[in-house]
Amino acid sequence: MATTNIDEVIARLDSIIEIECSQNSCMAYFPILYQKVTVRIKEGILNHEFENNQRMEKLDVLFANRYIDAYDCSGNNKPFTQSWRKAFEAAKSGNLLIMQHLLLGINAHINLDLGIAVAETVGDEGELMSFENDFNKINEILASMIASVESKIISVSPLFGLLDKFGKGREDKLVSFSINIARDGAWLFANQYHISPNKAEQLNNRDVIIATLAEKLIRQKSWVLKSLVKIIYFFEKKDVAQIVAVLKKE
Repeated sequence: MATTNIDEVIARLDSIIEIECSQNSCMAYFPILYQKVTVRIKEGILNHEFENNQRMEKLDVLFANRYIDAYDCSGNNKPFTQSWRKAFEAAKSGNLLIMQHLLLGINAHINLDLGIAVAETVGDEGELMSFENDFNKINEILASMIASVESKIISVSPLFGLLDKFGKGREDKLVSFSINIARDGAWLFANQYHISPNKAEQLNNRDVIIATLAEKLIRQKSWVLKSLVKIIYFFEKKDVAQIVAVLKKE
């Protein structure tokens, strides 16, 4: 069921985390990050941090409902985007790094969903450029939350730091994924989607591209990185409840 306000979004994310955690499912990880971002956006709205706080809540709800709808469809065997299907299927396989699960969720939600939600918030007759500053603020919040989560991952993935140490300089998407690049791509897509006479086709074409990027986040080309990921994964904790408790910490 779609949410109608930001408090409902937070409650629904909490519910998803609880359900997935009870099933020892890696699908619990992304909504923890997303819940933290949503709580921070709510604080920003209450503190009037955005240029248009009412519009920001509308965006937050439309944006969240795209993830929630994909989540619900995955559990009811209904069609949904390939980008989210890649993320959910990877979570069910249970053999990826914690960070890979987070990046797959971010990939689907930022690279595909955000541009659509921004365009829908503005509406066909609205002016998209008036949204750019608030759009950038959302991504700044997300980037800060990711940095916070990364600092927690090390306690459940003791060799996680090796990925940054030995992965730098490589083109592999797992180590080169950038929120800034994702943000810029999402803004460009928002503009394309906003003016497109065939939004369904625009969405489908974008979905194919982002699903392909998801594959690159899952599989590494370099044998060095493949080996490194396997070693890091071997030493990562596998108890979802324990990992969730760490990721939830402030």
